[in-house]
Amino acid sequence: MCDCMDASALLVMLNNPSLRVLLVEDSSLLAARLSELIRRLPDVDLIDTVESEADAVNRITTSLPHVLILDLHLRSGSGFGVLRSLARANAAQRPKIVILTNFGLPEYRREAESFGVEAFLDKSRDYFRIPALLRDFAKERIESNAP
Repeated sequence: MCDCMDASALLVMLNNPSLRVLLVEDSSLLAARLSELIRRLPDVDLIDTVESEADAVNRITTSLPHVLILDLHLRSGSGFGVLRSLARANAAQRPKIVILTNFGLPEYRREAESFGVEAFLDKSRDYFRIPALLRDFAKERIESNAP
């Protein structure tokens, strides 16, 4: 089975006004909860959930998400590896990045912020902020595309 997308499917996806979100999370329980939460939001589409650095980089390239919700510690690789890959990529295609981690150490926050992340959230304290952030990003997207 090919993960490839034909040109017409890509065009339909890119013309969809909904905010496209890619979730990178290796905890299946948290991924399921976040997926359910995201799917309930209007004007927001969860395009995929992946659990490794390589899968995240691949899906970012193939699906061009608007927002990346990124855990720092992954099943294989790390969220910082994903951030380094994005830093080398085309800046125009860079998604907004929300770090969601159990490791809210100040040095992790500083390093993540050096990559220009939009938010750095602690899973145990800040989980509830995800819907508001996504609604704000969706509203920004709609307003920036308005005539």
